[in-house]
Amino acid sequence: MSNDLDPVRRLRVLAAGLHAGMYAEEHIPLPYEQVWAVAADLPAELPRLVPFLHAFHVPAGDTDRKQALAVARPGLREEFDVRLASGWCLMQSRLIVGGMAAVPEGGGTRFAVLGATRPTALRPVQWLYGRLLGDRRGRAFVGRVAERARLR
Repeated sequence: MSNDLDPVRRLRVLAAGLHAGMYAEEHIPLPYEQVWAVAADLPAELPRLVPFLHAFHVPAGDTDRKQALAVARPGLREEFDVRLASGWCLMQSRLIVGGMAAVPEGGGTRFAVLGATRPTALRPVQWLYGRLLGDRRGRAFVGRVAERARLR
């Protein structure tokens, strides 16, 4: 038996370790390839999935580690280190950690998303966000991924 965790389990462990303010995990009744095509298309899809995001610039190339630039609607900019592999996406800036993971499951896809702050000084804000909005925002994100995947 292997000790390796699949991408969704790995994201779940990361969310617990970060005390993530947002974490959602659901089964999407669509093929993995269709769902992951949305999650992996960061420049085109991430601004559709994250309401306050205007653009997410990722350089072209086949490497699994890239530097990206997020541009929020008010014009704020943040650089992210992005790790992208099949079923796994982890995006980290100096303030934020975001992630998505997916695995095939029962004719569909198990999909997860997380959002967390990095500095421990922001933990009280993250805790409050998680209590007030985290669950709803996480489920909404998964719903948008499913809707975008249906359109493909």
